Amino acid sequence: MESVSCKWLLLSFLFLFSAHSALCAVDGVNGGKVLGVNLGNWLVIEGWMKPSLFDGIVNGDMLDGAKVQFKSLSSNKYVCAEEGGDSGVVTVDREKASGWETFRLWRVSPSEYQLRSFKGQFLSCAGQGASVTATSGSPSFKETFTIERASNDRVRIRHSSGRYLQASSGNELKADYVGTPGFDDGNAAIFEMTFDGARLQGEYQLSNGHGPEKARKVLTEHMNSYITREDFQYLSQHGINTVRIPVGWWITKDPNPPAPYVGGSLATLDNAFKWAQEFGMKCIIDLHAAPGSQNGMDHSSSRDGFIDWMKSDNIQQSLDAIEFIASKYGSDPALLGIQLFNEPHSPEVPLDTVLNYYKDGYNVVRKHSSTAYVIMSQLIGPGDPADIYKANTGKRNVVLDLHYYNLFDDKFNNMSTQEDIDFLYNTRKTQMDSLNAADGPLVFIGEWVNEFGRGGLQEDYQNFGRSQLDVYGSASFGWAYWSFKNVQQHWSLQWNINNNYLQF
Repeated sequence: MESVSCKWLLLSFLFLFSAHSALCAVDGVNGGKVLGVNLGNWLVIEGWMKPSLFDGIVNGDMLDGAKVQFKSLSSNKYVCAEEGGDSGVVTVDREKASGWETFRLWRVSPSEYQLRSFKGQFLSCAGQGASVTATSGSPSFKETFTIERASNDRVRIRHSSGRYLQASSGNELKADYVGTPGFDDGNAAIFEMTFDGARLQGEYQLSNGHGPEKARKVLTEHMNSYITREDFQYLSQHGINTVRIPVGWWITKDPNPPAPYVGGSLATLDNAFKWAQEFGMKCIIDLHAAPGSQNGMDHSSSRDGFIDWMKSDNIQQSLDAIEFIASKYGSDPALLGIQLFNEPHSPEVPLDTVLNYYKDGYNVVRKHSSTAYVIMSQLIGPGDPADIYKANTGKRNVVLDLHYYNLFDDKFNNMSTQEDIDFLYNTRKTQMDSLNAADGPLVFIGEWVNEFGRGGLQEDYQNFGRSQLDVYGSASFGWAYWSFKNVQQHWSLQWNINNNYLQF
């Protein structure tokens, strides 16, 4: 009797386990879970993934968002927007350069720029003889300056009125230099320009840097060749059943998006759906670049690093983008899900604002599809992904997207390979198991990579990659590698497979 009871108990457990697994199965996906890859740098440019796209841009180090500082050669003092720009006063009196002495470029042409202060105001000048101030919220003719460069980092700055700027004896910056200053004179109209920090290399920088005609040529060739039908065939042959496709908000205006963006991404996305269906795969459309930028990074197509998504017009435009995507692809058999946006940055983007957007976005998708998964990204920065569970942002087919990288934190730089692997099991999997067991969204590891802090030999990568596949394989929705192609070899799924670094 005892043996029979044990058998029934075992069978009951297996039945319950099977029922739970069935409930967690992802509808319409071969194998029941997403085994995916991101098609990054295809429809939203990330320059680090293919730097050659930026070849040939004149003044290529002075693209939108580049941070510059100006030091007067005559006084050896830096130009400063007092109080970060809030006071409206611009001086030339700082011994050292920090945030208030740093300006972000808005590129008008290869030589003409507008300069944005730390708090967001633009440098402005009323005309010849006037002082430069930081009072403008939106740039125009009065906020436009020509920056003329010498080979030794020296520059002279000419206002749109025609006069060159110089540091006055009272430490003001004025457009009152008569004539043309010589770069070797070392006078008050010559400045040393230095760059501060990493430069943005996103879709905005590429398109605006090349200009309309060249950008159209470069991006059309890129969209047609970077990802092809043969790539979808390759992925399907290696067990990948889903592609996550980052798109930008301007896709809704295709084929004539607003400047500086280039048309063609919508037709390219149509091809992706056609190829996915041909090879039995699914597509997730990810609003990677939202209007105003939700994180200030180049992969969100930020113009200058400022985060302005929270403005009501930008939130509504994001919902309009979701509406456009859902209405066009909601009934397509290759659609698996729509991601409302990617990696909003906390604390600049408040959690309550994001949760309200998620609720509205869920309802927008449901207007056009009762089955598409609605995917919500965890905020990057401080915060608990469980907050999204507590908010009850949707009732059916809701997914939480987590991005797991053993990178971008100094603690990973000192870990051995085994310590990295232990971190996967002790920290990553513990969090995943907790969320998997919670009453709420399915769990999706929407980005991860076979690279880790210290790196190592091929065997180290194989062991680390095998452990990631094991851990992330337990996510209730599945995972997607970042990304399919990349000049950084370990970031490329194709390279990892072809060189036996990642073993499925």
